[in-house]
Amino acid sequence: MGRLDFVLLLVVLASALYLVHTQYESRRLYVELEKAAAQSRKLETEGERLQVEKRAEATPLKVEKLARDRLQMRTTTPAVTEYVRYRAAVAALPAGQKAQP
Repeated sequence: MGRLDFVLLLVVLASALYLVHTQYESRRLYVELEKAAAQSRKLETEGERLQVEKRAEATPLKVEKLARDRLQMRTTTPAVTEYVRYRAAVAALPAGQKAQP
């Protein structure tokens, strides 16, 4: 009987060690999952903030102000409108050069 008791004791010890290892691994994975969920929430919040910022920057008033200030653009008026005619453009080309359509 002594030999059977020893084998059973080894099996119980191995089972206990495996159980401890499994619980440790489970806790480690749970903590990792929580970190990933927190990072996901943070990224979602950042994405929503960027979407709001994008919508705010794309308003017609902001675009017009940017065009005026940074690009020195101005609104068009009949006084500054220039009309280009195709025949005049062809006549202005050097001799032997064909017009591109």
